[in-house]
Amino acid sequence: MDKAIYHAGERHDVDGDISDAFDDARRDRDDCFLWIGLHEPTHEEFALIEEELSLHPLAVEDALTAHQRPKLERYDDTLFVVLKTLAYHEDTSDVEVGEAMLFIGEDFVVSVRHGTANPLSRVRTRLEADPDLLSAGPEAVLYGVCDEVVDHYGTVVHKIGSDIMALERAVFDSRGRDVTEDIYHLKREVLEFRSAESPLIPVLQAITRDRVRRFTRTQEYFRDVLDHLLRVHDQVDDHNELLTSALTAHLALLGRQQNEEVRKISAWAAVIAIPTMIAGFYGMNFDHMPELHWLFGYPAIMGVMACASGLAYYRLRKNGWL
Repeated sequence: MDKAIYHAGERHDVDGDISDAFDDARRDRDDCFLWIGLHEPTHEEFALIEEELSLHPLAVEDALTAHQRPKLERYDDTLFVVLKTLAYHEDTSDVEVGEAMLFIGEDFVVSVRHGTANPLSRVRTRLEADPDLLSAGPEAVLYGVCDEVVDHYGTVVHKIGSDIMALERAVFDSRGRDVTEDIYHLKREVLEFRSAESPLIPVLQAITRDRVRRFTRTQEYFRDVLDHLLRVHDQVDDHNELLTSALTAHLALLGRQQNEEVRKISAWAAVIAIPTMIAGFYGMNFDHMPELHWLFGYPAIMGVMACASGLAYYRLRKNGWL
């Protein structure tokens, strides 16, 4: 995607063979480094870089096949760092996951990106606009990538929070639809978010505590990135809890609505049962029945049914069943 040699924070474009240009730069200057950015390279495209920079074959295999969890590994004098990049599609509430992998040496950086989520082109532009920071060398590039990825986490977690608020309003809307499937879907995306950001915490902790290499000029920068990541981690946990509570409340409200419907059906059945019973009694074909040949029998029975049904309706209504 891009390649350049940097000396004292200043960019020098590479024309022609990368290895020859880098060898010339190292002979002329002691504090220069090479930064190569790749997007989903093939084995053939990566072979020259692997040979020139003596990258470990296990790290190369991870970088080319992707599907790695966030981690930091050391191979001799080279650090291999894996980060998950994220993008959030608000129309579908889907979290798109990509990967950014970095080989960090004393005088080189190779960044390999998989997927389209959160491109890292802005990192190079931002660092080139700050020569003082970029003069720190490869560690500045690692900081810039980590900072960009974690900042984008903050954007994604804010958008997810907005969608959760909309779901909560839908849950407590008395005329709302069944949003059980939507809650499950968003909860699954939040868990995918957590699997991307949570393993990155020990990676940044290892960097800030000098467990892998002493980053003298960017130590406070990495501490700032770690602080942002911990805040995002807390927000992701809060979102997960909110979705669990929303699902519980939604299922409880659905159960209550169903109970209300059952109670109404039962109440109307009780009201109708009274005239049905009386009408059924007088519908039997017997000669000797009370008031069978009475002149006022029909209106009297109708009045009894109406009064009994009205009384049942009144009592059920008073008790909240209707």
